[in-house]
Amino acid sequence: MIVAALASGAAVVALTGCAGFEYQEDICSSGEYPVLAVGDTGSACVSDKEEPPAGFVRYPEGKVPQQVDDTWDVYWDTHTLDKDGNIIDIPDAG
Repeated sequence: MIVAALASGAAVVALTGCAGFEYQEDICSSGEYPVLAVGDTGSACVSDKEEPPAGFVRYPEGKVPQQVDDTWDVYWDTHTLDKDGNIIDIPDAG
């Protein structure tokens, strides 16, 4: 009976795995913030102590990706900002 209980317990663990424990990778490391390439879908991480490098800007407020594949990370795969700061579609992306 003990063997049957152990076997069924092992089966439950094997079938459910780590359900509820999903790893999400941050876009940037601690002490950094993400920036978006103007006119392109490229991005980078910049030290909190620095301004974005030439050709990059901060994401619009409220539309900043935090984790890889979150809503805003996926959104910015097919959108970017033009030189005037307007959100535009990237027709060939995605």
